[in-house]
Amino acid sequence: MPPTPPELDFLLIGAGISGIGVACHLARGCPDKRFVILEQRERLGGTWDLFRYPGIRCDSDMCSFGYAFHPWPSDAIITGGESIREYLRETAEAYGVDRAIRYGHHVTRASWSSERARWTVRAEVDGPDGRTEHIFRARFLVMCPGYFSYERGFKPDIAGLDDFAGEVLHPQFWPEGFDYAGKRVVVIGSGATAVTIVPALAKGGADVTMLQRSPTYYLSLPDVDRTVALARKVLPSDLVTRTALVRNTLTQLALYKACRRFPRAARAVLLAQVRKRLGGKVDMRHFTPRYDPWDERLCVVPNGDLFEVLRDGRATIVTDEIERVAPDGVLLRSGERLDADVLVTATGLDVRLFGGVHVEVDGEAVDPSERPLYKAAMIDGVPNFATIFGYANSSWTRKVDAVGPYLCRLARHMDRTGAEVAVPEGGARFISDDPFFPLKSGYAKRATALLPKQGERLPWRTTNNAALDYLMLRLGSLRDGHLAFRPARAPRPQPARDQLAA
Repeated sequence: MPPTPPELDFLLIGAGISGIGVACHLARGCPDKRFVILEQRERLGGTWDLFRYPGIRCDSDMCSFGYAFHPWPSDAIITGGESIREYLRETAEAYGVDRAIRYGHHVTRASWSSERARWTVRAEVDGPDGRTEHIFRARFLVMCPGYFSYERGFKPDIAGLDDFAGEVLHPQFWPEGFDYAGKRVVVIGSGATAVTIVPALAKGGADVTMLQRSPTYYLSLPDVDRTVALARKVLPSDLVTRTALVRNTLTQLALYKACRRFPRAARAVLLAQVRKRLGGKVDMRHFTPRYDPWDERLCVVPNGDLFEVLRDGRATIVTDEIERVAPDGVLLRSGERLDADVLVTATGLDVRLFGGVHVEVDGEAVDPSERPLYKAAMIDGVPNFATIFGYANSSWTRKVDAVGPYLCRLARHMDRTGAEVAVPEGGARFISDDPFFPLKSGYAKRATALLPKQGERLPWRTTNNAALDYLMLRLGSLRDGHLAFRPARAPRPQPARDQLAA
């Protein structure tokens, strides 16, 4: 590992899919810039290193979830977590950014000084002699720690849960080697995690019940893109994957727009494909939501695996509310009882921005919930700062591939003009009452008080439109009247010695 320079051009927080991607863009687009990635864990990968529950996979296709500069190499487009972590490791090594990662660094505070035009970042590191504090200084700070707490998952208030005599597991902290074969497992939840874990447990020999409070919309997709596989036989693989990336990103956007514009038609289509998959073996009331498509996130079911295990009886589904948990099972409002040896609380994530890092500008704490984002990447009034916040309706990585090159553009422009500071200003005038996040699901509602403000119009409005963000960040003017460039602020004059003596 090379030594850390005394002063960096970019300091990145987090070595997951966002941090690795941005670092690769910096290495490719501005190789003269010095950067370091601080990662609190001992391995790269972020989400894809943390989550180890059965069936863990991405619910976006890997053609669009992979980086544009380093296309996903496999024909399997819905794949497991370990394959994704291996892809991230290989990408980091290919562009040399693995040498810039400092593992075991828990960042606690980031402070901007306008006089120095620099960020000072403090990180705690555990060593043989105890915990020590390391200090880093950088021109730019880029937050890439994801949007949820790694230390805890969301725990709803379930009466009697502490009385349960069996195992209570949260997917975020799945114990290695846990043997669930032959056990009665109740999975509480109906979102992406539950949809992933139920088929895996059923195929592993568990007696699984999926307990949901309300139904969810599902879309069954193949785990191999046959068009991509065929095209790769006659065309360069990277060209095929990049073309599929554009196609799939635009398809995701079109599907979202169609669902929002024509909800009744979208509902009919989505329910029809579920009905066909179930073959009349399962009551459709468990798959008929009360809300419109994309009020909550649409869940992908690869090869219809969830419907397969429900159809053949290896798993069951129950729609009801929990009255309380008993020592040996779950009592429902309807009076029904579900016997259980294991409860899996697939109830969501604990949303947290900036990885819990305290951020301040000239001694004043930055509360992102009071400010809008500029171009969905920077924060109003916060100098030389960017954050990666992906999409609800598209692959997270599309934001990485837009923001990374934008930071290189910004750095080159500042070098040419001699500017030390780039700060979005005036966003408070354009704040609207619209929600930042376009979903009504539980985790989105819980996060409302934490998320940035929504703007009335561009560049302060976060559109959740990957194509629009790409054009705005890659091609839009840097001098748009909202982003101020300036030198470092001159230090305040110090009182003369005789004045101090007086």
